[in-house]
Amino acid sequence: MKKLQLILLLFTATLIFAFTTNTIVGEGYKVGDIATDFSLKNIDDSMVSMADFKDAKGFIVIFTCNTCPYSIAYEDRIIALDKKYKNLGYPVIAINPNDPEAQKGDSFDLMKVRAKEKGFTFPYLLDVGQKIYPQYGATKTPHVFILQKESDGLRVKYIGAIDDSSRNADAVKTKYTENAVDALLAGKTINETTTKAIGCSIKVKS
Repeated sequence: MKKLQLILLLFTATLIFAFTTNTIVGEGYKVGDIATDFSLKNIDDSMVSMADFKDAKGFIVIFTCNTCPYSIAYEDRIIALDKKYKNLGYPVIAINPNDPEAQKGDSFDLMKVRAKEKGFTFPYLLDVGQKIYPQYGATKTPHVFILQKESDGLRVKYIGAIDDSSRNADAVKTKYTENAVDALLAGKTINETTTKAIGCSIKVKS
């Protein structure tokens, strides 16, 4: 009898753990949620968190990487976003969510090389241990999360794509990320708060 009770207890605990874990990893943040800060290693070997940006009004957090063709196609546009909005209070923070063992081209050393080649103007952080991207609910590279500083924390205001042309910058008709940040700067409502992120799947160790 005691053995049966022990088995049932272990089974129940396993189900609870699995359900909780899947909920955290599978869902992530929704628009309106408060995002927690992080402390991740930047390509200059410093540790970076959003708390470091005292004068920021918010952030354009972009999960991206070295190797995904979609991320590569967006690099110049990500640089342009940072240059346009950093001095207006919304800097870009790029995070590489891929596990370097699963995707060799996304090693920390190669992140440094790529950032130098492209002249990145923003922090480019490695999600060591892949703990941050599941919190956010990022599923693709690139995947954008716009945060706004409010009295109770960093509120998620937009989740999705940078624009409506993942491969060709010349074919862009709607600039989702720019439109969202422009609305925040003007104190207006964001028309499209969620769009579908188009890109590569995030690479994890098997």
